[in-house]
Amino acid sequence: MLQNGSPPQPPLNHHWQSQLLKAELCRQANTPHHRARASAMATRNSAKAPIPITNPNVKLQPPPPQPPPDASIDGSDSPRSDKQNSPGSSSSASPPGRLTNGHTSSALTASSLAPAPRTSNIRKQESTWTTLDLGGIRLKNISLNLFRFSYLTILYLNHNSLTFVPPEISRLQQLILLDLSGNEITSVPPELGMLTLLRELYLFDNQITTLPHELGSLYQLEMLGIEGNPMEAGLRNILQKDGTAALISFLRDSCPVPSPPPERQWRTLLSDAERKALENDPLSESFTLLSYNILCERSATSHMYGYTPSWALAWDYRKELILTEIMNYDADFLCLQEVEVGQFEDYFLRNLSAHDYEGVHWPKSRARTMGENERRRVDGCAIFYKANKYQLVENLLIEFNQIALQRPDFKKTDDMFNRVLTKDHIAVVTLLENRTTGSRLVIANVHIHWDPEYRDVKLVQVALLMEELQKISDRFAKLPPRLFTHDDPNQPAPPTYADGSKIPTIVCGDFNSVPESGVYDFLANGTVPSDHSDFMSHVYGKYTSDGLKHRLNLKSIYANVPEFNMTNHTPGFQGQIDYIWYSSSTMAVTSVLGEVDKTYLSKVVGFPNAHFPSDHICLIGELRIKPPKDNPDFLLDFILLWLGSSSVGLELK
Repeated sequence: MLQNGSPPQPPLNHHWQSQLLKAELCRQANTPHHRARASAMATRNSAKAPIPITNPNVKLQPPPPQPPPDASIDGSDSPRSDKQNSPGSSSSASPPGRLTNGHTSSALTASSLAPAPRTSNIRKQESTWTTLDLGGIRLKNISLNLFRFSYLTILYLNHNSLTFVPPEISRLQQLILLDLSGNEITSVPPELGMLTLLRELYLFDNQITTLPHELGSLYQLEMLGIEGNPMEAGLRNILQKDGTAALISFLRDSCPVPSPPPERQWRTLLSDAERKALENDPLSESFTLLSYNILCERSATSHMYGYTPSWALAWDYRKELILTEIMNYDADFLCLQEVEVGQFEDYFLRNLSAHDYEGVHWPKSRARTMGENERRRVDGCAIFYKANKYQLVENLLIEFNQIALQRPDFKKTDDMFNRVLTKDHIAVVTLLENRTTGSRLVIANVHIHWDPEYRDVKLVQVALLMEELQKISDRFAKLPPRLFTHDDPNQPAPPTYADGSKIPTIVCGDFNSVPESGVYDFLANGTVPSDHSDFMSHVYGKYTSDGLKHRLNLKSIYANVPEFNMTNHTPGFQGQIDYIWYSSSTMAVTSVLGEVDKTYLSKVVGFPNAHFPSDHICLIGELRIKPPKDNPDFLLDFILLWLGSSSVGLELK
């Protein structure tokens, strides 16, 4: 039977058969709280069955928790706390309109969702009920209080008298199923595109003529119900012929480029007087450094980033944005992660060398076992530096699995073989000198393993990095200064360093670790106990018997900017996992590049998109090297240097 004047249908295929079948099922749910009553009836019948029939191969699940008894169905009262809603609650009554034990649609669980790319947020359970049936009760308007229940996964608003859907529905970002069929809705709000977990969206039997392009971000949608609407022929034909996925892809790829966000603003961490004094100080030495995970071509797949238009995900589009962005900031040092060998050689080195950059690059360890063609697609870490200001003394590769294999305390550890050696992540270290002053810098660029189930491996990799970095820095401190020339006869001699910890040091990159992690604790505090929870009860020699320590006195350049809390943005995760750490005893931060505009982020599903070419954003800081008079260890350095050149012995207390 034709609904609302729908045009004649073409021969049925399986896509349209599913559409018509689902539409008919939704039409049968036109009585008040149909799904809730059907679920309650099914539960009662199941409980009364004298001989329950079960699958013996399926593990028994705990009984479903009971909902709280006192929250109204229109959202006027906030739900109880987690403790009050615990499965052990004594209340057993369910309020009308709530569906707690299932629904008539296909079975959907959180475990059936596609995994979020990279790191994912751990969401705290907010309620013991997640389904709400407000169908068939003649609603004309939706109370905005409804959208306070952000934990809802299934929402039925079918067969009411709604003419529009408030944009605030975008707050229900846990929704898997949304039924709006059988209303009088004339347009779909673009904000529905923010509900990226949606698997089923029913719009049957409304007055909708078109769909917003923003629905193209619903990359997990399996069923989009449009039957019974005067939908424009082009969209209807795509869905009839090729199904929901094809229609979503069309909306996504044909979406016009939205307005760009406001430019990120620099945050000055000095007063005007301090900055002016530095500008007038001829001995002041500062530099800028950028760190950026650019998302290599091999990892930028439609499976991982299904919400991104194909044209915005293509490497030819993204590489231009990446290059333009880093060139606009004109930093003295560029530390890039996920740079493929071919990209480094053919694109970045060629283009950046025209702007006086020189660079080094090392791919991940697996590249050694590959032929040339495969090797060119292996990603790694690259460091570029302004050749007119700095000269490279040495560059080194740190391969975590190889260093772990050489440690005598690791050799008999099963966890090392099964967990650490299987990861081929690396760090690249450059030793540099200022061509004018002769001052030195140590810059380490690192990419740590991503999986949150391997927190122990992340901690081990960073511990190995810091140990190797201290060895490298100590050796660098013993090298004599390279020859350099300057026109000013009053220019002071180049500085000398008692040990590696006195050399200004940067440790930056993608650490895949949030500020609450053991990795962050170790880098920020210089120590982690042997029983830290991130070791996950695994055994790693001295690390898990004595704990971890380093002596570099590191600090994040964004430590004094608490509102800067996002460096990675995807539908499954928004948070800080990239850092620029600096040795605070030898340097000070003068300014940093600020956060992305919050209003823009609230309307964006995730990166990459038309404006941000990676799922990460770049970090940039301006740092000042402290002269000896600002360094509290200067006197001790002087004494140690004197002792090193004297035959007189002295014990310092």
